[in-house]
Amino acid sequence: MRFAWPDAAAPIIDIEALRIGRGERIFLRGPSASGKSSLLSLIAGVVTPQTGEVRVLGQNLSMLGGAQRDRFRADHVGFIFQMFNLLPYLSVIENVMLSCGFSRACRACIAGAVDAEAVRLLQHLDMGSADVLRRQVTDLSVGQQQRVAAARALIGAPELVIADEPTSSLDADRRAAFIDLLFRECAQTHAALIFVSHDAALMSLFDRAIELRDINRAGTPA
Repeated sequence: MRFAWPDAAAPIIDIEALRIGRGERIFLRGPSASGKSSLLSLIAGVVTPQTGEVRVLGQNLSMLGGAQRDRFRADHVGFIFQMFNLLPYLSVIENVMLSCGFSRACRACIAGAVDAEAVRLLQHLDMGSADVLRRQVTDLSVGQQQRVAAARALIGAPELVIADEPTSSLDADRRAAFIDLLFRECAQTHAALIFVSHDAALMSLFDRAIELRDINRAGTPA
C-alpha cells in the first residue's frame, strides 16, 4: 500500500503488509511527521492509497466512493481524532450522540436510549453531570474536549476503534480512567484497537507495539 498527499515529492506511506486481528490492541508509535496520522486516515477510509488496498472487516475501502466510505466509517469505526473534530455549536451530549444520528447500525448496537448510553460513557470520564452535559464544547477545557471525543468514538460499539494521541491532554487519573473505559468497551465487543501515542509508559498495556519506521518503506534509505 502506497500513499502520498497531493503535490508531495514522495509517498509518506509505503507498507508491504499490515494485519490487525479482531480484538487485538495495537500500540502504534513513531516520531512526529512520520506518517502515523496518515496511516490512521487510510485505515479509516478518510483517504485511499494510490496503490494497494486497505481492507477493514473484509471490505476493500478503495472500492467505495467517498460517501460510501463515510457511511462505512459511521457504521463500523470509532475515531478519536488528534484535533477532536467536535462540532462547536452542539452541546457535550449532542456531540457524543452525533454519530448515532448518521448510523442505523450504531443505534442498533445500543440496548437502551442513545442519550442514556452517552451519559454512561461520559460519567466514566467524569463528564456526566447535568451541568456539563448541556454545555457547548467551546466552553470546555482542552482535556474535557478530549474526553468528549473519546465518548463519541466509543458509542455504538464500533468494531474498530482508532485513537490518535487520545490522552495527550489528560492528567494521570483521567488518563487511567480513559484507558480503563477504552479497554473495557473494546473487550466487550471484541473490537480491534489502534492507539497512537508518544507515551512509552502505556506500551506494555497493549498486545503488540508497532514502530511505524519498521514497516514503512517510505523515506527509508536505499
